[in-house]
Amino acid sequence: MFGRKKESAEYDRENQKPVLRCSICNGEQVAGFKDRVTGRFEEVMLIRNEKDLRAFRERYGIDGEIGKEY
Repeated sequence: MFGRKKESAEYDRENQKPVLRCSICNGEQVAGFKDRVTGRFEEVMLIRNEKDLRAFRERYGIDGEIGKEY
C-alpha cells in the first residue's frame, strides 16, 4: 500500500551515457547521465551500496558497463 512503485524511467540513449561519478577522497558515488556532446553531467541518485546500483540499473534498463569518472 505505501511501498514504492516500480517505475521505469527513460533517458536519451543516443545522446547520453550512464556514468558513476566517484569521489577519490571519500568514496562517494553518484549515478547519472553524461551528455556525449556537451559533457554535462545530470545527477540521478546517490549510490551507497550494490542494492542502490542494482536499482539504478533496473529503473533505466541498463545492462552493460557503467563507466566511472573520478
